[in-house]
Amino acid sequence: MSNTLVTCSIVAKESLAVLKNMLGFAANVNRDFEAEFTGNQSRGYSPGQTINIKKPPRYTYRSGRVSVPQATTETTIPLTLSQGGTDLGFTGLERAVSIQQLEQKIQAAVATVANEIDRQGADMARLTAFNAIGTVGTVPNTQALALAAITQANQRLDEMGAPRDKQRAFILNPAMNAGLVQGLAGLFNSAPTISKQYGSGLFVDSLGLTVAMDQNIATHVNGAATATNINGANQTGASVTVVAVAGGTLTKGSVITLPGVNAVNPQSRVSTGALMQFVVTADVLVGATSIPISPAIVTSGAFQNVTASPTTGSPYVILGAASASYACNVAYHRDAFTLAMVPMDAPMASGGVDVSVASDQGLSVKVTKYYDPINDYNGMRLDVLFGWAAPYPELACKIVA
Repeated sequence: MSNTLVTCSIVAKESLAVLKNMLGFAANVNRDFEAEFTGNQSRGYSPGQTINIKKPPRYTYRSGRVSVPQATTETTIPLTLSQGGTDLGFTGLERAVSIQQLEQKIQAAVATVANEIDRQGADMARLTAFNAIGTVGTVPNTQALALAAITQANQRLDEMGAPRDKQRAFILNPAMNAGLVQGLAGLFNSAPTISKQYGSGLFVDSLGLTVAMDQNIATHVNGAATATNINGANQTGASVTVVAVAGGTLTKGSVITLPGVNAVNPQSRVSTGALMQFVVTADVLVGATSIPISPAIVTSGAFQNVTASPTTGSPYVILGAASASYACNVAYHRDAFTLAMVPMDAPMASGGVDVSVASDQGLSVKVTKYYDPINDYNGMRLDVLFGWAAPYPELACKIVA
């Protein structure tokens, strides 16, 4: 009997096809930086496990005839690859099963891999996206609330300079999906849209957003911290000094606003009229007097992002109550986040070991099969090498609920 149904090349191709269909959050992000790993290797240079993604410089407008040369400042963020996968095995009898049974095993194994890739991406969005709209504890399940959630998310992306180029996405958890389907059920839509939504039970592409439901949407839990006052005038940079944090820990990923600090349009530097939001970048223990934040407070120059420094003696505000939890559904432009998935090395098969790598459209899976003759056991491992980064978190907005 032929065993070609379980050769590594067949399994690798099947795994890759399944992986393509299972990625939710990852399906709508930037994939351009994979070439930094694979492209440089083809030229004889290995960039290592981490690359630094360059962000374009910004400049200020000059008024008048006289030239005012400006320094060029380029910033970078790291993207680090990590390896992971899923392992499975077949007995000698199972090795000769039909392709249908093999597909079921592969689908179950690859589902674990796809789930983890998406989970890491969604959690990165929770920790890096600082824009947030919505009310903690309230799912938008009325027409007014549902429309407000989507239009306000688009408004925030507009204010942050996200292009209207049909590359915006909205990834939501099951509760948000159910709420929006219910809330917008009576809104006028074309018959095909209503039919698709009714037939699938899923909220479909709407109002300029590509929509997908993903069970891996991260849930954020506020610590027990209660807000205190800003302590010190003219503060700028990636931390803010406050009166000692009270009540408990202010957790990483919490969103705060600072008194007197409005957001500005990234190009015109004109106030948007709304308070700038910041995400806490590390846990802050009770009694601490410095809160690390992102983005850094910049009050002037080409990278200005706020109208002014925070007002000393006034309280900052934490989104959500102490110890409250909320889902971090996210609307974003594809350039807000990037995923790199790099093909792994496939050593020459020998000694009962077979290896195959399948790659397509930026996705890559390595399958390794090995045999234990004593126990008549065929081991199989599926490996992936990938990394996430958030080059432009300002182009994302969490819709909390």
